[in-house]
Amino acid sequence: QVQLVESGGGLVQAGESLRLSCAASGGTFTDYPMGWFRQAPGKERQLVAIITRGGERTTYTDAVKGRFTISRDNAKSTVFLEMNSLKPEDTAVYYCAARRGAILYLDASKYDYWGRGTQVTVSS
Repeated sequence: QVQLVESGGGLVQAGESLRLSCAASGGTFTDYPMGWFRQAPGKERQLVAIITRGGERTTYTDAVKGRFTISRDNAKSTVFLEMNSLKPEDTAVYYCAARRGAILYLDASKYDYWGRGTQVTVSS
């Protein structure tokens, strides 16, 4: 059983930056592709970014391309989301997720383990 704990959320102004971290425990971190998803009030949970087990390949939703960067430190069992040029529409609860297997999926339903989330609020 994998446990995921997110941190780094907060309240920022538009144009500012935040760095989210997700610490994993209880499993072999390199077994899992990892993802960041977000959910705004009244909306479905959606993909932000995903990364392969070795970190060699990443995928982003169009809304964050060029502004957000996902990375992972396998030695520390941690995945990061660097968020720059934040916009009010980025406001959401951000969740870290892991899935068994090697394939990257864009669909949140394919992920097996989830953190509790961290709130990101961007004011205009």
